[in-house]
Amino acid sequence: MDQNLFQFALTAFLTLAVVVDPPGAAPIFIALTQGLGKRERRGTLTRAVLIAFGVTVFFLLAGHHVLAYLGVTVHAFAISGGILLFLTAIPMLFGRRAGLQAPKVEEKRAAGEDIAIFPLAIPLLSGPGTITAVLLLANRAGGDPRRLAMLAGVIAVIYLITWLLLYVSEIVTGYLGESKVHIVTRVLGIVLAALAAQFVLNGIAGFYESLVHPLN
Repeated sequence: MDQNLFQFALTAFLTLAVVVDPPGAAPIFIALTQGLGKRERRGTLTRAVLIAFGVTVFFLLAGHHVLAYLGVTVHAFAISGGILLFLTAIPMLFGRRAGLQAPKVEEKRAAGEDIAIFPLAIPLLSGPGTITAVLLLANRAGGDPRRLAMLAGVIAVIYLITWLLLYVSEIVTGYLGESKVHIVTRVLGIVLAALAAQFVLNGIAGFYESLVHPLN
């Protein structure tokens, strides 16, 4: 393998591993899927990872063109994603079942909710940070088909690792028990709220930076 291509692949892997952060998503996945059966939790996980992978690959292939056409910046994604994530965190803080937190089967059928789409796939597994990283890496590839193909392969590996880690995390739920999961859920509500605030701050900072240095 070409050394430059290997270095690009290694950079892409490390960057996406950090922004997707599978270990960090594991406890939030446990909290959001409490109350689901083992089979349903596994199905939710698989859908979430596949959707996140699809969204990420879409932005790899067409992200710059779509955002430019719509006049939407990645910074706007960060701010809106942060606000939505914060709304998810509030019920977790008070120990209530959020509309996005493991709704019962009957409720889910009635409301059409699917936590695999939001907030698991978007914005936790394919959020503003992931989209930004993919857009920057695609730009760094410079249209080289080999680098773009390598980047797509790295994305696939990252989400395979994510699926495996989150799949193992359901074993932790069995050891913790329901009462301890409720305690962890409240703690994670604080973490999720802080993460949401950071998304918003990053979006504002990035937007300000784009105004100060519009050519960068």
